[in-house]
Amino acid sequence: MIIGIDHGYYAMKTPHICFPTGLSRYDYEPYTMQNVLQYAGNYYVCGTGRQTLMKDKTANDNYYLLTMAALAQEIEYRRAERKGKIILAAGLPLAGFGREKTAFRQYLFRKEQPLCFRYENEAYELTIEDVKLFPQGYSALALHPEYVRDEPSVLLVDIGGWTVDLMRLDNAVPNAATCRSLELGVIRCIDETMEQVRRSTGLSVTDIQIERVLNGNSCSLDPKAKEIIQKNGRSYTERILSAIMEAGFDLRAIPSVFMGGGSTIVRRHVTPQDGLCRAFYLTDVKAFIILTDSNNVTITSDYGKYNSNNLDTIFSKNVVINYLENKITGEYLDFSMKRNSMIISRNVVYTNLENILKADVVEIDITTKDTKIF
Repeated sequence: MIIGIDHGYYAMKTPHICFPTGLSRYDYEPYTMQNVLQYAGNYYVCGTGRQTLMKDKTANDNYYLLTMAALAQEIEYRRAERKGKIILAAGLPLAGFGREKTAFRQYLFRKEQPLCFRYENEAYELTIEDVKLFPQGYSALALHPEYVRDEPSVLLVDIGGWTVDLMRLDNAVPNAATCRSLELGVIRCIDETMEQVRRSTGLSVTDIQIERVLNGNSCSLDPKAKEIIQKNGRSYTERILSAIMEAGFDLRAIPSVFMGGGSTIVRRHVTPQDGLCRAFYLTDVKAFIILTDSNNVTITSDYGKYNSNNLDTIFSKNVVINYLENKITGEYLDFSMKRNSMIISRNVVYTNLENILKADVVEIDITTKDTKIF
């Protein structure tokens, strides 16, 4: 089984799971086993906010422990066996890929085999057969060749938790000499915004509140605090665009593809006066499914991954499905024409004219509309 993991500064991500990088160790069993990893006689609560920034992710075992948690959650989502062989795929920043890949592969691919641990009181015995490393950003862009087709030069802008990674593609081929990494990721924006709100209003807002306001989502918060957050979103966008220009890339002349968690912020706060030549954002996805019975389905989400070969699509974060008199919201949707179904999971709320139901998973037959709620 192949499992891909993005070891971000802000969050850990697999194809189906995303959780913050916070990690708290306990010598004794905590009051609940939810999100608890048991390894080497210790208990670790995973996803408790954001951990202290460490530029060298191999400096301690935190990301190794978070890898176990990510593997467990992904395996649970896939309903796969908890004992088996794994090929682990991971990414590294473009600018430091060659420098970091050997150490990071050794960090993840240890002699300790099989890897035995417990997560949420379930036992796992996994044999890591290999670790494959890929350059971040470009791997995602490779799934969307339509953005670079017919363009002699395109700039890739991957806005992550701590860094903004840049790379130019010439005739759809990566130009390694143009790789740059700027320490202007989303964490900087959130921390500076949090301090600005505290100074101006006396309110101590959370990371999640700031992120929701920056992304344009609803949040019960003081109007003045919201205004400050939005102004900082614009200031952050200006800083990123200016830093990209200073790094030698003229956004007025070269089409750009923005991706990563911070691309949603930039998209919401960029203006025509910024003079971008042509900007694409791998965010804010909207799909219309036209069915033979004319009962169409509309799907929206923050992010999407489309397979042009088989039409299968993954929608993630703030997923909304509307069909007939039904509305379903969640954080992840697996849409498959081959399977003839769509499966929505994580914080699912199913609403129709008569009921409001919360569920772990909802599966809908695309043809018959038959719905299974788990």
